[in-house]
Amino acid sequence: MKNIIVLITCLLVCGICFAQKTAKITGKIVDEKATAVPYALVKLLNYPDTSFVKSIQTDFDGLYNFDQVKAGEYILAVNMVGFKGAKSVKFTIAETDVQVPNIKIESVTKNLKEVSITGIKPYVERKVDKTVLNVESSINSSGNSALELLEKAPGVTVDRQNDQIRLNNKSGITVMIDGKTNFLSGTDVTTLLSNMSSDQIATIELITNPSSKYDAAGAAGIINIKLKRNKAFGTNGNLSLNTGQAIQPNFPKDMYRVGLSLTLNNRVDKWNIYGTAAFNRKVGFNNINVLRNTLTSSLASSFNQNFARRSKGEAYMGKLGADYYVSDKTVIGVMVDGNKINSAMDNVSQTSIKEVQGGAETKNSVNQLALSDSPVGNLTANFNVKHDFSKEGTNLTFDADYSGFSNEKNDNFDAKYLNNAGNLTKTTALRNFTDAKIDVLAAKTDFTWAVNKTVRIEAGLKSSFVVTHNELISEQLSAGTWQNIAGQSNNFIYKENINSAYTNYAKEWKKWQLQLGLRTEYTHSNGNSVTSNKVVDRNYLSLFPTVFVQQTLNKNNSINYSFSRRVDRPNYQQLNPFVFYMDPYALDEGNPYLKPQFTYNFEIGYSYKEASLSFNYADTKDMITQISQQNEVTRIINVIRKNLGRAQTFSANLYVPVKVAKFWRMQNNVSAFLSKFNDGNLEGAKYQASKVAFNFNTNNSLTLPQNFSVELGFWLNSPRLNGVEETTITQYALNAGIQKSLMNKKLKIRLSMDDIFLTNHWEGRLQYQNVNLNVVNHYMSRRAAFTVNYNFGNQNVKSARNRNTATDDIKGRAGSN
Repeated sequence: MKNIIVLITCLLVCGICFAQKTAKITGKIVDEKATAVPYALVKLLNYPDTSFVKSIQTDFDGLYNFDQVKAGEYILAVNMVGFKGAKSVKFTIAETDVQVPNIKIESVTKNLKEVSITGIKPYVERKVDKTVLNVESSINSSGNSALELLEKAPGVTVDRQNDQIRLNNKSGITVMIDGKTNFLSGTDVTTLLSNMSSDQIATIELITNPSSKYDAAGAAGIINIKLKRNKAFGTNGNLSLNTGQAIQPNFPKDMYRVGLSLTLNNRVDKWNIYGTAAFNRKVGFNNINVLRNTLTSSLASSFNQNFARRSKGEAYMGKLGADYYVSDKTVIGVMVDGNKINSAMDNVSQTSIKEVQGGAETKNSVNQLALSDSPVGNLTANFNVKHDFSKEGTNLTFDADYSGFSNEKNDNFDAKYLNNAGNLTKTTALRNFTDAKIDVLAAKTDFTWAVNKTVRIEAGLKSSFVVTHNELISEQLSAGTWQNIAGQSNNFIYKENINSAYTNYAKEWKKWQLQLGLRTEYTHSNGNSVTSNKVVDRNYLSLFPTVFVQQTLNKNNSINYSFSRRVDRPNYQQLNPFVFYMDPYALDEGNPYLKPQFTYNFEIGYSYKEASLSFNYADTKDMITQISQQNEVTRIINVIRKNLGRAQTFSANLYVPVKVAKFWRMQNNVSAFLSKFNDGNLEGAKYQASKVAFNFNTNNSLTLPQNFSVELGFWLNSPRLNGVEETTITQYALNAGIQKSLMNKKLKIRLSMDDIFLTNHWEGRLQYQNVNLNVVNHYMSRRAAFTVNYNFGNQNVKSARNRNTATDDIKGRAGSN
């Protein structure tokens, strides 16, 4: 009997289940012109409590389809970026399918047509955690390279003598492109930035105190260059053409540049495919004069060297990527980007040598022609997955990356030695072949958990593996035969593994915001100089805490406090023990025993509306710096890299935007800093030095009738000190540009000129121990540029995404010394 009751109960339950009918809901979303709206988000809500049931995206034809909907009363809610939200009327589901009448949503851009917008986006934007330069909105940025843009940025100085970029006079900058650190450093990173046109760049971010989510590399902070990428539905893009010419006396006449870039984006169904292609033809010219004096007990010498360096290069850059939206919460992406730069340089040098010994004076000279050819290639591939959980603000990401870098460099040096009468006494011919290859594999995962509206927790893991192969073949022509130069040819292999983990805790109160972070990195490195049988193996564990506090005093006033610990590991070429020949009296050498430098950063900032005032203190141990050693017998200068005991920087930064008139906006930035250097035994002596310096930057934007706009910019850097090298003059430049917008602002024509009064050049000196030299460097600073920029396709609705990759901290350490 019991079994029969159970059977009857089961049959009744099954009957009830079969009786609970479901139905299908279909319909279409259109705009005000009755045109289908693809990829709109349609939510099915219970009526009358509007509780959520399920959601779906419309297809390419604006159609949607809800299957297996239970009986009841419902409404539909439609959302789409660039459109006003809309809801359907109430409808009832019984036993038959329901066809909902077309739901019309109104474009936001329709309403904007009635509004006259006269303001423009400011070139400099100060945010809580960074400073943003809106390159796209700057007229004076047209025709510039990325390196020239950084030279104008507030707080940034570009040392063209040593190919270094500094922020607030601090070295140790991590340069990122689209959130991933580029492969290069030193000369190679400046080569890359010199061949990257401003027409490819959307914004530049200056991050002086990054959180623990960022890799710990970059003691002075991060410079993130974001390239243009259209983010709209359908097919759209940007086409830009620029040309420019240097206008400087006593320079070659064909100092022109040309750039062409194309960005495309296509969003169809669940796919978003995007790509960028760019070509740049770049030329450069430097006229450098070096005066060096040497003195021993029996010989006094004076070397007067003049270098005329002419460079040219062609850069081809491309990116191709695709995102597939598996659902409204999960997206999978792949991306491949690469660049190929073919650069060449001819360097004509003349060295006049005056010697005084025993009261007798003699003169002789050396003339050298150096030809260099350097093809550089880089390829990066990324696989990315992002999943958003149902709780808003909670997501998980995963990245896997491969990056490959290659640099082949061929150098030929032909020198002629002349006596006091100008007669030829000797000739030498040398050549170097350098082959550098670097492979990087990395993976990372990041998890963000929005605990509630005021608490957020972040955590992540990362692992990277680097292998570099460097081979140098150095030869000299002797009796008509090329012979290997002992002690200079070498083979160097460097391997590195970094494993890291981080966590961040963020909490908000009514007037306070707090973020605490800790990053842990374990590094194992092995440098093997195969030729000299020299191995340097290191293991070390490092902790990098961060603290950020924001105090909101009232609507217009707030105070920020921050602290972080950062690291700068030597780049791979700085560790390379090769000896590079530059001229008969100058060599360049790597140092496999270089240690990483660690920096503590403290900052407090006050903001009043858009204006801000901040104070920063940075304390660096074992600062990586450039040292010149001079051999008393041969009088050859050997440039090497060493660790300087301690470097301290005290700085203050004031930013004041001023709205002079309705059509005139001015932005002013001034920075002052005190740099102090101390080492108990630098090249055999105690070293102490300090200097106060300052930077000033102002940018004026004027909006004129008939869609004309004008921009005037001025920057100034005072003399400053970096390690043992000193800049001895004030550098400054005035820049101006004019723009005309056409075709509803889709077409922009710009004409600009940098360094109008030809005031920007570099002078410096190095006077330490037995080294006494002064340098004057004139480079291409006055340039006229003409740019045409055209946006086509739909420019309103955003869809694409920017993402970081797993090789963020390693790529910037490859390259030249």
